[in-house]
Amino acid sequence: MRIRPAASSNALRALCGAGLALLLAGCGGGEVAGTVSGLGSGLSVTLLNNGSDALTVRRNGSFAFNQLLDPNTAYVVTVGTQPVGQACSVANGSGTINDNGDSVDDVAVSCAFSATLRGTVSGLVSGVALILGHGDERVTVAADGAFAFATELADGTRYTVQVIAQPAIGSCSVQNGSGIFYADRFTGIVVTCN
Repeated sequence: MRIRPAASSNALRALCGAGLALLLAGCGGGEVAGTVSGLGSGLSVTLLNNGSDALTVRRNGSFAFNQLLDPNTAYVVTVGTQPVGQACSVANGSGTINDNGDSVDDVAVSCAFSATLRGTVSGLVSGVALILGHGDERVTVAADGAFAFATELADGTRYTVQVIAQPAIGSCSVQNGSGIFYADRFTGIVVTCN
């Protein structure tokens, strides 16, 4: 004898099927992506989408935010943290994911060096810092990597960067620390610690 399933069992199956369909539909969504250009070697830029979903990009080329956006959701891509000594701008950074939830891949982030004295520090012992100076301006460097002075210089400005305070451990020397500044050919100051 065959037992017919109860009506409530059929309703439960229909409800589960509808829930599964909704769940699978929620797995999709549009990706917000684009390209970064002009980013200096060893530098990084942090991008935000709608003020969150922070993405740190460390090289030129393509990028994509981790969060997928539902259809008809607005997006606004902005720079959260600029690279040291550079300024990055965003083109095609805002819009709305279409009805189909298609991805967007034409966000363009362009970076360029500011007209500031900048360079890199290497060999600095962890936990100590040194102070660099140019005229009255000071920059404290507490880790290996890039640094930049805040003041922009006009082409033809003479500069001299020196160590104002050595780290508590070791000593640091400056290469390419003086000359005449031209933004389009400035190669960067090299500070080596040992």
